[in-house]
Amino acid sequence: MVRITYVEYNGREHTVSVPRGATLMEGARDNGIPGIEADCGGACSCATCHAYIDPEWASKLPAKQPMEADMLDFAHEPDPSRSRLTCQVKVNEALDGLVLHMPQRQA
Repeated sequence: MVRITYVEYNGREHTVSVPRGATLMEGARDNGIPGIEADCGGACSCATCHAYIDPEWASKLPAKQPMEADMLDFAHEPDPSRSRLTCQVKVNEALDGLVLHMPQRQA
């Protein structure tokens, strides 16, 4: 299990254990964390699982695939350097301690 901290827009933190191989979106959904809607269920077709990766972690994630980059255009106030769709980031040991922040609202 990998520790991930999800920070709601209001600042409330949720640190949970997420299984290796799951996505950040699944970690939020399975732990009842508000702020990630994931309307498409992880198909990279809605941008409602958008989150801002903490600046210290942004460069440590795998690169965005073109489909994710395109879909982020539909996210609420995307940040080119920190915005990710959580359905597209798989959890592994290298992400232990990752912190991500929810936007004010989803698309």
